[in-house]
Amino acid sequence: MSEDRVLRSRRLLSKAPASPEKEDVIRRADGDRPRRAVSNGFMDFEHVIHRKMELKRKAEFLKSELMKEVDIHFNEFVNNFIEESTALETSASATNFYPGNEEKDGHKVRTGKPPPEHGKLFVSRRSLLDELFEVNHFRTIYHMFIALLILFILSTLVVDCIDKGRLVLEFDLLVYAFGKFPIVLSTWIAMFLSTLIIPYVLFSMWAQGYKAASHRTLRSIVFGSLYLSFQLFGLGFCPAYIVVQYSLPPASRFIVILEQVRLMMKAHSFVRENAPRIFSFTKEKSTVVPVPQVTQYLYFLFAPTLIYRDNYPRNPSIRWGYVATKFLQVLGCLFYAYYVFVRLCIPLFHNISLEPFSLRIMVLCVFNSILPGVLILFLAFFAFLHCWLNAFAEMLRFADRMFYKDWWNSTSFANYYRTWNVVVHDWLYYYAYRDFLWFFGKRFKAAAMLSVFMVSAVVHEYALGICFGFFYPVLFILFMGFGSKYYSLNPNTP
Repeated sequence: MSEDRVLRSRRLLSKAPASPEKEDVIRRADGDRPRRAVSNGFMDFEHVIHRKMELKRKAEFLKSELMKEVDIHFNEFVNNFIEESTALETSASATNFYPGNEEKDGHKVRTGKPPPEHGKLFVSRRSLLDELFEVNHFRTIYHMFIALLILFILSTLVVDCIDKGRLVLEFDLLVYAFGKFPIVLSTWIAMFLSTLIIPYVLFSMWAQGYKAASHRTLRSIVFGSLYLSFQLFGLGFCPAYIVVQYSLPPASRFIVILEQVRLMMKAHSFVRENAPRIFSFTKEKSTVVPVPQVTQYLYFLFAPTLIYRDNYPRNPSIRWGYVATKFLQVLGCLFYAYYVFVRLCIPLFHNISLEPFSLRIMVLCVFNSILPGVLILFLAFFAFLHCWLNAFAEMLRFADRMFYKDWWNSTSFANYYRTWNVVVHDWLYYYAYRDFLWFFGKRFKAAAMLSVFMVSAVVHEYALGICFGFFYPVLFILFMGFGSKYYSLNPNTP
């Protein structure tokens, strides 16, 4: 009987309503748990449903943000995995296809055959900034740069109104920098047409008669000499001579010189990628010479890549609104650079030029130029590597948009050099580094890396020296000093 009374008392206590003080203690302990409104023994279901809807909306928002982050990292992982697997496949196929390229007693056997096919694989992928700008927090940085541009414009207008007493909307610096544009346009047309016709015709003539030629080596030397003469004189000397002879302004010089370098690299890639096909064709019974069509070569000359392929991954359509946006952003970057020079550079150097040169003046010039120099560097990256290349890629439906990687997360010079400009890095890696190793052997990795840095440093200094009219080897020191020093300490880094 006593046990039954104890059970009844426990049931009554469990059913009894809690005191307000206890409810308040429980509510504070539970935190964000759904509030239980006890009334006549029933729960407030309307409040619970409202809380569940709020939690569902929060979960959907967190899911979308999480999927964006996962997609970015997954794409990067897949891209790296594809590149590494392709390199393994090409190395394995190279061993089977070129049996003469083997090492005996530590020395490479020279057979005169071309090196194996390169492993650059083009896949459909977006540019990294296009993906990051979909995240609101990262897009804030873009808005901050726009706000800074507005401040530059307002400060320039206010200073002009105070100094000159009127609103000045002239852009003398831009007009001067892009002056003598008819000469630039005619020079570019001549360079482009010569690159389209001469290398293609020389390669086609060499390939058509190579299989039936009795002296193949002599034939290759003759046509190779003609091709090298065009590269050195037609594309190398003539544009530089026009730039100096007509005293083109700096921006016009950059257009001519950078197009000169780009077309030379394009022509080399076309010949370098198709020559092994002709060598392989001589061993086959086929009578069709594997020379690419001129339309394929023409597409390659405009495509935003320096690695030739007969076909590239293509998008199904063209987003003309995207193209217009990118070209407008390029124009905005030009005005941004203009205001950086007008507000941060010209007043500084105008005042310093009035004083006699000394070590103090040089140190002040260098350190006062760091901020505008970094801004110009960011603008050049965004305007060319992101906006300009993406605009042409969209118009050509070119699907592989990996023109750069996350260089802003680099913790070493090696990673920065690989990710800052992927387009040029691919050309240097496949046609300078790997070809050097094929020619001299894998024992000379350090010499191959040094040669790559040497080529890059010389070309950069050539462009800056011609365009600015003086020799100031900052980039040469960066490449040959810091870059080669790091690679000498890490010789196995590609």
